[in-house]
Amino acid sequence: MNCQTTQNLLDGYADGELDLVNHVEIEEHLRDCPACALIYENQKALKSAIADSSLYFQAPPDLQKRISQTLRASDRETTRLTGKWLWRLAPALAASVAIIVLALLFLRPAATNDEILAKEIVSSHIRSMMANHLTDVLSSDNHTVKPWFDGKIDFAPPVVDLAAQGFPLVGGRLDYAAGRPVAALVYQHRQHFINLFVFPSTGNSDNGAAVSVRQGYNLIYWSKSGMTFWAVSDLNLNELQEFAQDIQN
Repeated sequence: MNCQTTQNLLDGYADGELDLVNHVEIEEHLRDCPACALIYENQKALKSAIADSSLYFQAPPDLQKRISQTLRASDRETTRLTGKWLWRLAPALAASVAIIVLALLFLRPAATNDEILAKEIVSSHIRSMMANHLTDVLSSDNHTVKPWFDGKIDFAPPVVDLAAQGFPLVGGRLDYAAGRPVAALVYQHRQHFINLFVFPSTGNSDNGAAVSVRQGYNLIYWSKSGMTFWAVSDLNLNELQEFAQDIQN
């Protein structure tokens, strides 16, 4: 099974919807193909992020109480009614329940793209530390790291060495985020590693740095010169902001 066929069937594979033959073939392909295995791991991370209850609005207790009272009243009324009266009222009761369900859905806003991407970025950072796979190319020379990405991604990531500022370049690797392959540049500050994810921006405008905290990790993200940057680390926020400023300068 080739990479294109495997990637087309990954959703069905993750949900256990494939027949036994395709399931086994994909399993074997993922074992032998690091690129497809990485895409599969990131798809799982994205599904986990979307399922995170912290991204959804919880109905206020008063609203929950009113809905419960309405449903109990409808249930008592349904139990009391019989014969043709039950048959006549069933559509109205069904419509009431449908309205309640729709109201709850509208009270639950969808997670923003930045929230989903932040979860995905943190998952990739943690996975790189746990799997001891921080770098594909290990070098402090930006003239070595930048050319390594040629032919592996469809853009040239800006690579700078910040050793003089206290953030030496460690290397880089190919990763997957925002639904596409991205460059992950790795820096170090004392005992802390920083993953800087770089990929082309969807818009043309530059955006100032924004800060987020996920699972105990600090994130800073911004857009500049057609590129989007996400820096993530367990480094304290002040020092990570200093790193982000040095990268932008």
